[in-house]
Amino acid sequence: MVGSVGQAAPQSVFEDALLSNALLGGGLPDDAEDHLWQAALSYHLDDVAERHLRQAEALAPGHAAVLIGLYRFYFYKGRLSEALGIAKLCLEKASRENNLVPDWREVAAADAPFGDYEEILPRFFLFTLKGYAYLQMRLGNLEEGRAAVLKLIELDSTDKIGAKVLLGVLDRMGHDDD
Repeated sequence: MVGSVGQAAPQSVFEDALLSNALLGGGLPDDAEDHLWQAALSYHLDDVAERHLRQAEALAPGHAAVLIGLYRFYFYKGRLSEALGIAKLCLEKASRENNLVPDWREVAAADAPFGDYEEILPRFFLFTLKGYAYLQMRLGNLEEGRAAVLKLIELDSTDKIGAKVLLGVLDRMGHDDD
């Protein structure tokens, strides 16, 4: 079952590093940062929180912190289709920031230092693709999810980001657990 994929989101420690990293858009305007804080404080009020997120987006369009805030909000609210839309925007941003071809399917391991976990931009691409794969799986788009997982394994041959866990879930689907 797709629901058995679980509820784990892409790694928050990684996300926290992205938020402060100048390579991914630099400093967030104070007003946008304030809206992100207000969104977090009003998380239980969906309309209010989303309005703050959208105001932050208007002030800092395409900023990693805003995109991650929107992604988290939609993901944890169970609005997975909307989270997938944000994941696609993040993939576009990660491709641009890494000077990669726009289509993740055409990215090759030699295109960026994907094996160097200290390199934040390639890691941003990998974690974004992992989130995209996960959401595709949760939404029942298993072939797209599998293709993204296989690309992750190709790019990250030592599996530092844990794509093989997702592949294992896909491989077990439809089999009885003993």
